[in-house]
Amino acid sequence: MSAVNITNVTVLNNPAAFLNPFQFEISYECLSPLKDDLEWKLIYVGSAEEETYDQLLESVFVGPVNIGNYRFVFQANVVPCDSLY
Repeated sequence: MSAVNITNVTVLNNPAAFLNPFQFEISYECLSPLKDDLEWKLIYVGSAEEETYDQLLESVFVGPVNIGNYRFVFQANVVPCDSLY
């Protein structure tokens, strides 16, 4: 059994203009206390066949995480146009 379950992800700015940042409301539950913070990443997958095209848009640490339900808004800038493949 996992210690953390994602219970919901809502896209907040849908639809959005191409250059607007991504915004997601992430809800999750923690079933046992964690000794370390959770790291959340938003990765743009440029190609399903090749990881070299993946781009990390944002990374954030959330914690401390004890038993309970949590929610936060995760915002990231868009993929730079000059790096789209």
